[in-house]
Amino acid sequence: MKWSWKLGEVAGIGIFVHWTFLILIGWIAMADFVNRRPLGEAIEGIAFVLALFGCVVLHELGHALTAKRFGVRTQDITLLPIGGLARLERIPENPVQEFWIAVAGPAVNVAIAAALAAFLLAVRGTLGSWQLAPLEGDFLPQLMKVNVWLVLFNMIPAFPMDGGRVLRAVLAHFSGDYVRATQNAAAVGQALAIMFGFFGLFGNPLLMLIALFVYLGAQEEANMVMIRSALKGIPVRTAMMTRVRALSPDDTLETAIQELLAGSQQDFPVVEDGRVAGILMRADVMQALAEEGREQRVGDVMQPGCATVEDTEMLAGTFQRMRESACSTLPVVHDGQFVGMVTLENVGELMMINSALR
Repeated sequence: MKWSWKLGEVAGIGIFVHWTFLILIGWIAMADFVNRRPLGEAIEGIAFVLALFGCVVLHELGHALTAKRFGVRTQDITLLPIGGLARLERIPENPVQEFWIAVAGPAVNVAIAAALAAFLLAVRGTLGSWQLAPLEGDFLPQLMKVNVWLVLFNMIPAFPMDGGRVLRAVLAHFSGDYVRATQNAAAVGQALAIMFGFFGLFGNPLLMLIALFVYLGAQEEANMVMIRSALKGIPVRTAMMTRVRALSPDDTLETAIQELLAGSQQDFPVVEDGRVAGILMRADVMQALAEEGREQRVGDVMQPGCATVEDTEMLAGTFQRMRESACSTLPVVHDGQFVGMVTLENVGELMMINSALR
């Protein structure tokens, strides 16, 4: 994820912190300053937040390491102000595998809460009040309670929470229909979101925010599974554009301008001796025109080392890669030679054609 700093690696999985996480720390420090809390209490509050996000990292590692056992790689784990995000390269469609991956995260929080409870009972003989005030009160009891609430929140049966994936895995296991199971799980999640939103109208804006988060997450998951199902088994060559104008690294931006005006193509593969040298994006053309003018070489403006896709690869995986990389255009090659382009737009057109034919 952009604008993130790497903290380290665990089992080959990079752990990053997004810059917005600093806003949370700054907000806590500012709140302590405004309320004139003693320096010791302010430091303890920040330490509590860091400990909490340490628990979040362990939660995400639970997902990632379990996924690794099933052959699913985790790209990275990123800490955000709202929690952690483990980016799995794919969600397995095997219901049993998805079930264990989904429950692994909350299971880590259960283990943390149980360990803290055992320690508190052994040392103090009590767990303390169950009132949740993370930045107030004793450090360890509050950390234990937050982990319990993390389990309860994550197991809400709605996407994108772990509980939604558990529900889908159970439904898919018994029905054998992954797409239908996703639709049913998404419907349950959206019904819960509507209920949260209704109760949030009575003076709880946080509940309304959660409702919106859950509703959109359920819709997104249902749409993505429908798309993957529609593209399953279709190779890239079926959807790629073959009537493509390629540029040479030695062409000037004047040539690119003429091609932009002459047709509907917006991004251009830059090809040298039949092999892809890079890709020239329309946005890069506009920026270079403003800075250098029309005579700038294409090779100096293009994005080199551009990712390519083989024409025999499956379209579903390629579509996922384009969405995750925010790259809407990929050059297509066959045995290293350029043969066409695939874009999100023509993937969508292929889906519309197949839907009309059905």
